[in-house]
Amino acid sequence: MIKSFGYAMDIGEQMLISGAEVHRVEESINRMCYALGAIRVDVFIITSSMVVTVYTKDGNTYTQTRRVTSTKNFDFEKLHHLNNLSREICEKGLTEQEIEKKLRAANNCKKIPVWFEFICYAVIAGAFTLFFGGNIIESFISLFVGAVVRLSLFFSGKIISNKFFDKFTATVIITLLAFLTVELGWIISVDKVIIANIMTLIPGIGLTNAIRDLFTGDSIAGLLRSIEAVLTALAIAAGYFLVTVLGGVFL
Repeated sequence: MIKSFGYAMDIGEQMLISGAEVHRVEESINRMCYALGAIRVDVFIITSSMVVTVYTKDGNTYTQTRRVTSTKNFDFEKLHHLNNLSREICEKGLTEQEIEKKLRAANNCKKIPVWFEFICYAVIAGAFTLFFGGNIIESFISLFVGAVVRLSLFFSGKIISNKFFDKFTATVIITLLAFLTVELGWIISVDKVIIANIMTLIPGIGLTNAIRDLFTGDSIAGLLRSIEAVLTALAIAAGYFLVTVLGGVFL
């Protein structure tokens, strides 16, 4: 029984890491624990911590606390498998062995290859350049810069696992490359290239989850996610400021 409740916590933790909003994680853990035999479940979750207390029919009470530190890379394919697993636990009453097997399969599901992410970053940056009124040459430059941005995120993540540092470094590279292309005479303005590539760094998912958490009554989680999104935006602005203002005399 206790092991089953632990699996419910594992599933909820991985859902939170994979990009689920707090309300969905709390509801999923509640439903799974009730399906596994609990008579009462108290769940409190924020973006970095999980506390679950389960009351069983035999009068015992069990509490687990988890510290969640890895919420940097969202994985919606994994989240899809975890959602399906939570539904199966509620609807089919899976055994502990079945839950463990399916949870292991969800954690080891096929991930998007890195080379495909490079292509996506490049294509998105190029498309946004055209969307904001850029020409074909600016769009092709944005394609290249977008791939470099993904490369920057890849290596900065290996050096320092900090999303604010990642976005700051990527913005510095974007701005430097944009001004370099102007100096080389390839384009006459940097604005379309910079704004298009910055769009790939905007924390849209985090901000969306923050709004959803606020609307569903999870005020603390919503505020924390909102602050995180604002700090990410400030890191992006700081990278642009460093190159354009402090480094302006060298451009």
